[in-house]
Amino acid sequence: MADAEVVTNEERLRRIEAITDAALSGLNVAELLDELLERVRDLLKVDTATILLLDDHTGELVATAAKGLEEEVRRGFRVRVGRGFAGRVAATRAPVTIHDVTPDDVVNPVLLATGVRALLGVPMLANGNLVGVLHVGSLALRRFGPEDVKLLQLVADRASLAGQARAQVLDRQAALALQHSLLPGRLPDIPGLDLAARYVPGHDLGIGGDWYDVFTLPSGWLGAVIGDVSGHGLPSAVVMGRIRSALRAYALDSDDPASALTSLDRKIHHFEAGTLTTAVYALIAPDRTKVHLSSAGHLPPLLAVPGHPTQPVNLTVDRPLGVGRPSTSRRTTVLDLPPGAALVFYTDGLVERRNELIDTGIERLADAVRSGPAEALCDHIMTTTAEEHPTDDIALLVIRRQPPPDQSAGAADSDVLR
Repeated sequence: MADAEVVTNEERLRRIEAITDAALSGLNVAELLDELLERVRDLLKVDTATILLLDDHTGELVATAAKGLEEEVRRGFRVRVGRGFAGRVAATRAPVTIHDVTPDDVVNPVLLATGVRALLGVPMLANGNLVGVLHVGSLALRRFGPEDVKLLQLVADRASLAGQARAQVLDRQAALALQHSLLPGRLPDIPGLDLAARYVPGHDLGIGGDWYDVFTLPSGWLGAVIGDVSGHGLPSAVVMGRIRSALRAYALDSDDPASALTSLDRKIHHFEAGTLTTAVYALIAPDRTKVHLSSAGHLPPLLAVPGHPTQPVNLTVDRPLGVGRPSTSRRTTVLDLPPGAALVFYTDGLVERRNELIDTGIERLADAVRSGPAEALCDHIMTTTAEEHPTDDIALLVIRRQPPPDQSAGAADSDVLR
């Protein structure tokens, strides 16, 4: 009896070492999941092993890796949480076993076509959050025991961390690609104006919903907007893209920033319910002497006029987009833009600091800004005021009215720094 117990303990230790082997850490996510499935299939003497990862955006489990059921992955099989065998494991967040599989137990036709008779599934959890489901199957009738459940749960715990990391990387890559595709690759050349911009993603929270845009209108006016969609990651980037496109459409139908933001507010309430967005939308006159601005809960732009201290623009700030009922009383402020003056638009990632009033950050930014060439001004702002590792996205847009031709370049450049 003692020998039998020793063998059992040695076998248990071998199984655990096979799953926690340090060599697995050197594999990329796809290779790791593939190797884990191969090992668990050997250790549990099963015919199939499958990992389905949760797609947070759709609430569905997606077949991601498989051994013995590769057709699931090739077909891109998906199932909602709560449906079928895998959906039941995900919904209960507890192990589920089926001794004799019937069509009533599963919704995946591949399982039935393969002839799987017995199933064991466990949830994949990371920090209490559902990552996916790991299940194994046997082509023969079989009853999975407590030791089988423990081993499979150990595999699931290892795979969960890899699955979560994979999802985060894919989301970040997709959000970054989307955001870069929507941000202007090159600002337009506008007679009489000098433009520059910067965008830096936050390191702690990842890609968010910050954006800026500059576009010319058929009337000769120049539209400029900077905004911030609440949240982070791919969902915020997707919403940001839709809002940016919608504002461009409304800008074609209205020469009043407040009216365009009113239409955008209605759109957000109807199609993006629950989304909070701040924005400042400006229209610059064809002769570049006037700027019409409307703010939806966004931080005020700064105005730097040669020979004067830089100040936040004194404009009426209406409530953010998507808050309460759609607003019908948004207002537009008209501002003079003297020759050589620069407007500085920004998002809160540039001025906000923990344990500090945001007014302090705005004052710090204003102290750093003087009228001068837009590119040099952007560089100076980012060097002197932006954190080395920002925790939130930073979007910055500078629009400067060109100074008179007789003003020397040296004098213009010297105004940038204090």
